[in-house]
Amino acid sequence: MSNLLWKSLVVSPAVLGATLLVSTTAMAAPSTTTQVSPAKQLGVSEVAQQPEMLAQTTIDQVNRYSNEGNQNNSQSQVTSVSQFSDVQPTDWAFQALQSLVERYGCIAGYPNATYRGNRALTRYEFAAGLNACLDRVNELIATATADLVTKQDLATLQRLQEEFSAELATLRGRVDSLEARTAELEANQFSTTTKLVGEAIFGVTDAFGGRNGNNNNTVFQDRVRLDLQTSFTGRDVLHTRLAAGNAIPFTLDGNNTGAEGTQTFQVGNGGNTNNAVRIDRLTYEVPIGPANVYIAASGGQHSHYAAVNNPYFFDNTDGGNGALSTFASESPIYRIGGGAGIALNVPLGKGGGILGNSSITAGYLASNANDPGLNQGLTNGSYAALGQLNFSVGDRVALAATYVHGYNSGGGSLFNSTSVNGNGIGPTVGTNQANTLLGAGSSNSYGVEAAFRPSDKLSVSGFVSYHEVTGFGANDDFNAWSYGLGVALPDFGKKGNVLGIFAGAEPYSFNRPVAGLTGNNVPYHFEGFYKYRVSDNISITPGVIWLTSPGQSSANDDAIIGTLRTTFTF
Repeated sequence: MSNLLWKSLVVSPAVLGATLLVSTTAMAAPSTTTQVSPAKQLGVSEVAQQPEMLAQTTIDQVNRYSNEGNQNNSQSQVTSVSQFSDVQPTDWAFQALQSLVERYGCIAGYPNATYRGNRALTRYEFAAGLNACLDRVNELIATATADLVTKQDLATLQRLQEEFSAELATLRGRVDSLEARTAELEANQFSTTTKLVGEAIFGVTDAFGGRNGNNNNTVFQDRVRLDLQTSFTGRDVLHTRLAAGNAIPFTLDGNNTGAEGTQTFQVGNGGNTNNAVRIDRLTYEVPIGPANVYIAASGGQHSHYAAVNNPYFFDNTDGGNGALSTFASESPIYRIGGGAGIALNVPLGKGGGILGNSSITAGYLASNANDPGLNQGLTNGSYAALGQLNFSVGDRVALAATYVHGYNSGGGSLFNSTSVNGNGIGPTVGTNQANTLLGAGSSNSYGVEAAFRPSDKLSVSGFVSYHEVTGFGANDDFNAWSYGLGVALPDFGKKGNVLGIFAGAEPYSFNRPVAGLTGNNVPYHFEGFYKYRVSDNISITPGVIWLTSPGQSSANDDAIIGTLRTTFTF
């Protein structure tokens, strides 16, 4: 007998035991009365002995096997059978398992210290286990370490190898195919660091009510954003967002130039650009120690880095999936200023204690950071500095207190978060009286935001903000108020749907002694929408916005805006 055959005989008990042990997951109990072939003892179908049928193995079977490891089933090597919590000395296969584990090191267990001997077994899993034991056999043969065994064991081993040769060949072929496909993808991929996140909005909308209907027509508007999200470490993200659109807000009365009723997809650099493409956001976010750092080179907004605490109404892409209006989506305090700058989020505690779930946010954004002209630039031009204290109780309650100090170097609007290069950018929310800055001046704004989710099917959120503006000219000082409350019913009617109702007062200001800024009625805002999720990538949102006293004047008819918004995400 040759030396190689002798070594094969020596180690064959390991493989025979492995095949018997692995098969326990396919057998109800060992047979003691019926003589069957070794293949049938393993629960193997006679069909498996026909190579021409094995050649017809479907790709679904292979896929199912390859996905087995995606369910927290990763295995780890054990050195003693006692490490298996679900294996007892009274089990009929205990001695075989003990021999394979402690003598041959051929069996692995799961991370939770179980073997799962009664788990259903596929032929592909068995083939993989057999292949692992064969590898171990080769190691033992090479070292010539084992006890003497019989020819019957070797014959059984040979039959098993022949019977499962097709499955082993299938697995080897699949690995080769996957390696080839992976190499092709790596050679032709767009980027190893960047993914594309896109959103396209189609909106059909109109305004009704008295003179409002005469000033507006039914329109079909769009906005598209393509966000290239790049990560260099796996924890950071660089946003390079391209935007285009043709959306224009409605004029609610002949004298009003405010932003009441403005919808989210009608603002930003993707608003009215006649569908010309431009970069409307260039920001970088990275964790440094315990802090999260946000750096904006262009298009930065406070809501990018600060928690607005308005779930289901706020949409972090600002337009496609939350509330219809800019007012209902977030507190107006976050729409003061924007552009380029830096922000930090720092936790104040590490679990437990009164500060365990609290953090502090600080940010600075300049509207004219790129302009080297007089009274411009990063520090001498228009800017807004934000400070916010955040506190949460689990995932049910969130509170925030916000302060924003703003400076405007030459007039324009108070709530001008769309400003990127210069003053005079139109407002994004509120009445003309609350927005108009006659000249250079500063502002101090204070806000409180809160969200409460008593159940997974109900969310309540709201805010209050107060704004104190000090102008550098005559009659430039004024105060403004805003408040709102929303109720959202997530998964209403279908998982992924949202029914939202929001009410409040858009930013308003009384008693401004300037021509054209009169009107002392509160401009109430009522909004209802229902986001219906057609698929994972398409949603349709019909909604209605009702505005009382547009322009803060009861002489103006109430306005009703109806919208049908369709959002595509990819």
